[in-house]
Amino acid sequence: MTENRLPIALCILQWVLGLVILLESLHFALSPSVAHAFSKIGLPNFLRLGLAWAEIAAAILFLIPRTVVVGGRFLIFVLALAIVVHVLHGWFDVGALLVYAAAAWAVTAGKSAPTEMRK
Repeated sequence: MTENRLPIALCILQWVLGLVILLESLHFALSPSVAHAFSKIGLPNFLRLGLAWAEIAAAILFLIPRTVVVGGRFLIFVLALAIVVHVLHGWFDVGALLVYAAAAWAVTAGKSAPTEMRK
């Protein structure tokens, strides 16, 4: 019971975050209703597809144990880019994106820490 629970918590956070972002990104990339809504606001379709597929690639890398740190950094970059796009277009509802980026940072920092610190 006195064992450090950080590695288990980081693993759970990694999988929940990775799967949620993967599913949301697949919906963002493949949903015709999302494509229609995106076109109505005047943004080019390649931006939606580029962000969606980058998020998908980053989420997959984030879920693989050997590439979790690279995937986490890539995920943070893509989420930061999505936040910038939102803010530049006057959409300030970026709370979920900030939470996702913070969670990716926490997992990345925890997984890249020396093994002695994680025990």
